[in-house]
Amino acid sequence: MSDIGGEILPQKTPFYDQHVALGGKVVDFHGWLLPLQFRGILEEHRHTRESVSVFDCSHMAEFRLVGRDAIQEYDRLFTANLTNLPVGRGRYGAILNDQGRILDDVISIRLAEEELFVVSNAGPASRISALLTSLKHPAEDVSGLTAKIDVQGPRSREVLEKAGLTVVSELGYFSARRTSWRGLPLVVTRMGYTGELGFELYIPWESASDVWTWLLQLDGVMPAGLGSRDTLRLEMGYPLSGQDFDDTKTPLEASQSRFVDWEKDFVGKEVLVEMRRAGGYAQLVGFSAPDRRAPRTGYTLSVSGEPVGMVTSGTFGPSVGYGIGLGYVGSDFVTPGTRLMAGPKQLPVEVVSVPFYKQGTCRR
Repeated sequence: MSDIGGEILPQKTPFYDQHVALGGKVVDFHGWLLPLQFRGILEEHRHTRESVSVFDCSHMAEFRLVGRDAIQEYDRLFTANLTNLPVGRGRYGAILNDQGRILDDVISIRLAEEELFVVSNAGPASRISALLTSLKHPAEDVSGLTAKIDVQGPRSREVLEKAGLTVVSELGYFSARRTSWRGLPLVVTRMGYTGELGFELYIPWESASDVWTWLLQLDGVMPAGLGSRDTLRLEMGYPLSGQDFDDTKTPLEASQSRFVDWEKDFVGKEVLVEMRRAGGYAQLVGFSAPDRRAPRTGYTLSVSGEPVGMVTSGTFGPSVGYGIGLGYVGSDFVTPGTRLMAGPKQLPVEVVSVPFYKQGTCRR
């Protein structure tokens, strides 16, 4: 799931000052102060892959839909099928406009038989809020009341269990539970954006500072910022909303067709059906460099000197040891093994299947 940048709901303000005290480099994302790094991106990346880190992701937006009619109305906006989603499970998909373009990718979680909890990204938050709260059976925008702290890494279950949040031992991948911890009500999901075993804690806003402090006191826990979150997600090939896709791209172009239920009706479906039938559209692909050099966002991708696409995300992959990236290329160049050149210095790259990093623990 993607989460950097965008318009922030005005009632949300940072819930702590210890980022600066800890030496964190803070970045202003449209009025929302978020840590880019604490001890360094490479160290935080490595620690998340090997142990456990906590991320402040409170800039995300959250919504509640209650009642069968509200869920059915929302289901028509969502590319995945919610009618068969069991209580305690989440599903990834997208909300599209009438032209089949992606307004946002979201997670929809069934907390009860007639209750959905929906999580969207910060960038499109105001647009998604306007859409969901204007339905005939409107959603409740609880973003301003909700903080989100992610606990990620192969030791995350062990650490949270020892801290008394024992419900994590019962959660399978992409499942969720409403529970309490230290007297606080919260929603816990076994999800994340790093590729490692991890949990997301949705907590009352006024308690966020206390929870952040508790977590940092646990054995082996390190704070991590958005810099390492970006390298971690890119090693997994996870696209970023507003960077790797936006409302000019369809799920087919963004290589997200596996998250579309073609048997159900949803807004924009007719466009996708016709696009899939016609073919010939550019697609988002992963590609790797032969060494540590990284393809950068905005680099032109070319073959024999002719432009065939553009890099949307690129970095050095600390866990794989070479440059990696995502970008759009024409339909003739999407096959793994295709060789391209990236950027003004003609960095050689090769189209590959994602994830780049294949040892992630998220499903264990």
